[in-house]
Amino acid sequence: MILTIDIGNSNIVIGTPHQDTFKVHRYRTDILKSSDEYYALLKHHFEGASGVAISSVVPPLNDVFQTFITQYTDIPLIWVGPGVKTGVKVVTENPKEVGADLVAVAAGAIAHYGDDAILIDCGTATTITHLKQREIKGVAIAIGLDSSRDCLVARASKLSSFAFEVPKTILGSTTQSALNAGFINGHVYMLQGFVEALRTEEQNPTLPVLITGGGARLLQTLFPADYRVDDTLIFKGLHAIYQKNV
Repeated sequence: MILTIDIGNSNIVIGTPHQDTFKVHRYRTDILKSSDEYYALLKHHFEGASGVAISSVVPPLNDVFQTFITQYTDIPLIWVGPGVKTGVKVVTENPKEVGADLVAVAAGAIAHYGDDAILIDCGTATTITHLKQREIKGVAIAIGLDSSRDCLVARASKLSSFAFEVPKTILGSTTQSALNAGFINGHVYMLQGFVEALRTEEQNPTLPVLITGGGARLLQTLFPADYRVDDTLIFKGLHAIYQKNV
């Protein structure tokens, strides 16, 4: 079993293979936890693992995970980063700036869907990545749903935190429904705008769209039918990357 781990700014998400997909386990990211504390929290996931593949956008936790995995286990470990075979070429101005999570998502898309796609990852940030012939051509980074809600609530004294719900109408008639209409509908329309602009630029009206990340399922029903949601895409990519490097 190859254990796949995505260390994100808000959550550490672990994917364990289960039949043809992955079981997903989420833990709150805490940069103050020690390697021993993380081992105590996560050690049951490592039982039966023959390899571990990790993508991380939280540098302070890289040494923490490296320490407890090498100290307490003898499981081979691969980090997505320079020098690792991924099957993905990055052709941006500074390839080292492209996050390991984006590379892993692109690797998952290539392994399971094809070489060309628009990849949307809904997390702490929402990212839109153009994958063409196995190359990351460019990325747009926007604020994620949870992050934008937290920012507004912190700055607007009359607003309190609220749970996201799929709006039934374009506009709301109460404060909460208005917030959901603005945040959810606004996010979806923004993403559709990027998709249509990229499809027009590429002169490809059927360029595939793959949506992943923690917020993907919430938005799923509002997207056009040809947008595909796969919230295990990053784990598929990490698994593919591990296989390329053993």
